[in-house]
Amino acid sequence: MRTTRLLLRSGLTLAAAAAFPAWLAGPSAALSGISVSTIGTQVSVVTSACTQSNGSWGNASLLNSGQTAFAQGRQVALAGTTVSQSAAWSGVPSGTYTVVVVCSNGGTAGTQSVIVSGAAVAPTTSSTTRSATPARGVMGGLGGAARDYGPLTLGIGAALVGSGVIATGWYLRKRSKPYRL
Repeated sequence: MRTTRLLLRSGLTLAAAAAFPAWLAGPSAALSGISVSTIGTQVSVVTSACTQSNGSWGNASLLNSGQTAFAQGRQVALAGTTVSQSAAWSGVPSGTYTVVVVCSNGGTAGTQSVIVSGAAVAPTTSSTTRSATPARGVMGGLGGAARDYGPLTLGIGAALVGSGVIATGWYLRKRSKPYRL
C-alpha cells in the first residue's frame, strides 16, 4: 500500500514536471504568429504563417488606438519567401498601435500591440534627471509573450526541471525505505 501511494505521488509529480515547460512555452507561441519590432519611428512585422496565393502573401495593417477594423489601418503588402514574410511602416508618430497580419487565404496570422516612442534622441541632463510617466501604463503579459526564447534556452530549462524531478524522486525513494541498522 505504501509503495502504491509513493508510485502514485511520483507519477503525478513526473506528469506535472513534464507538462510545466510546455505550459510555460505555450502562451508565447499560441498568442501570436507574428513578431513586431520598433526602431525610432519605424515599425516592422515578421511572420512565417502565410502561404503565397495568386502571387500575394497577404497584408499587414497598423491600427492606432482609435481604429478597430483591419481596413481602417495603414495597410502594407507582405513581401518575402516561404520561410519568412515581412512588412514595415516608417514615419510612425509616437503612440500605441496594433499590428494585424492577414494572409492571402483570409486567415489572421496574428495580432500584437506595440508602443512607438518616436525618434531616438541623445540623452541630455534634463532628460536623465526627470522621469516621464507612461501615458497608458506598462503593457503586461506573460514572460514568454514579451520575448521569444530559442530552443537552447528552452532545452536548458527543461534539463533543469528534469534534474529537479530526478532529485525529488531519489529523495522520496531514499526516505521511503525503513531505517535498518
